[in-house]
Amino acid sequence: MIRIEADGAVVSAILDAPEVKNAFNASMITDLSSAISDAALNEGCHCLIITGANGTFCTGRDLSEEVDPTLEAVLTREGEWEQIFQQLRQFPKPSLAVVEGHAVAGGFTLAMGCDFVISDAKAVFGAFEMRNGFPAAINTPLLAKLVAPRLALEWALLGEPISARRLYEMGLINRLVEDHDRLSEVVNDFVSHLTRLNPLAVRAAKEIHHVARNTSLADALVVGAQQNSLISASGWLTEGMRKFSGSRRKT
Repeated sequence: MIRIEADGAVVSAILDAPEVKNAFNASMITDLSSAISDAALNEGCHCLIITGANGTFCTGRDLSEEVDPTLEAVLTREGEWEQIFQQLRQFPKPSLAVVEGHAVAGGFTLAMGCDFVISDAKAVFGAFEMRNGFPAAINTPLLAKLVAPRLALEWALLGEPISARRLYEMGLINRLVEDHDRLSEVVNDFVSHLTRLNPLAVRAAKEIHHVARNTSLADALVVGAQQNSLISASGWLTEGMRKFSGSRRKT
């Protein structure tokens, strides 16, 4: 199941299936998709946290689930899983994966699909799908965007465990928490910075960031200039300059 908890400007979607170490079944995929959609539409939500209960993040797909093998059902099921990452890609607010325990197979994919990752130092990641004879078909394109191509292919093919420290050193984890007892403290501090930001500015920054990652620098600079023009024309820039000047006079 997916538990939803709201605390001020933060909405948490918590994977909670202890009997399978938070592996996801069809209903959990549907519920997670709904949680992301609801958070996107919730004006009071300024940050979405995705995490797991009972000391682990997610161990991927629940392979013990009986599923309809017909082509139509398979296409629907896999389309719903893909849709999770389309939603996270288009999510107008920051999304944060908080990881402890294992984030492997689809759990690794889910963590990498979020904007930010905070992890316990002892957490283990990995594209374990190949161990069961099939490729990490959704995680592979994510990894190809996030790391060097040779390394992304190695991870996708070999399915070896990857330490949280290695991912942190490669820039795929934002905060690595050595003392597990401080995990909540580190998360709260990080999220407090995010939730204080102007939501419209966050949305605009995320949009230009995605453009820059997926187009040429020349095209991204054009889009950036257009975004600046909209900011200036709306009066947003003038208001920001007024606030900055006021704060500078106080220092």
